[in-house]
Amino acid sequence: MPRLGLGVWRAKDGQETESAVLAALKSGYRSIDTASMYENEQGVGRAIRASGLPREQIFVTTKVWNAEQGYDTTLKAFRSSLERLDTDYADLYLIHWPVAGKYKETYRALEELYDQGLVRAIGVSNFHIHHLDDLMGSCRIKPMVNQVEMHPLLTQKKLFAFCRKEGIQLESWRPLMQGRLELPLIDELATKYGKTPAQIVLRWHLQLGVVTIPKSVRESRIVENSQLYDFALEPEDMVRIDALNENHRFGADPDHFNF
Repeated sequence: MPRLGLGVWRAKDGQETESAVLAALKSGYRSIDTASMYENEQGVGRAIRASGLPREQIFVTTKVWNAEQGYDTTLKAFRSSLERLDTDYADLYLIHWPVAGKYKETYRALEELYDQGLVRAIGVSNFHIHHLDDLMGSCRIKPMVNQVEMHPLLTQKKLFAFCRKEGIQLESWRPLMQGRLELPLIDELATKYGKTPAQIVLRWHLQLGVVTIPKSVRESRIVENSQLYDFALEPEDMVRIDALNENHRFGADPDHFNF
């Protein structure tokens, strides 16, 4: 699984999504993260085909939405996603949110898809430790990925440690805090390393060992977000960024969502 990918949440299906994905693939990205709820899987699929890259070189993630959860409905939803993506398989399929009373049956469907070879990896999104504990009490295949909101203001240290102990890869959505990067320390480090604030934050994720999927539809920003491999943050600066944590969420709390 590539450590850096392009997220396409809120990218409009059609030209906007296609242009963003093509720009990312041209810039060296090899991971694209979408979801049925984003309603842009078709645009992702068209861009992948238009790129000319072999399908096996691109890591495609999609997710089952809350209203689609349940065993039979998840199997149906997955096949619809494959049709929209126009691909024979997905590289990673995730449960989008832990819908109470449904996520265990939903995950059983993911296990079936994995057994059939239709998905190369399965996992969850927005699961707290107690959700993971509950799921792992009955599942056959441990979740391989947990995609959650994570950034300098929400460092998720307990969840991160739990996932590392259990061999679950943590993946960060909204890593750039919706562009709210006006933090004095981040500005200071951007000057120190000759990088942008976004590059500092994304590099922090990578050095932690967290997969990250910054979203953008602007080619210049997509390229900028990929230029992370010619510098490294010093250990003391990693610690300083960790200390910014405020347990602040820009998105919903997985224990309190109503969608």
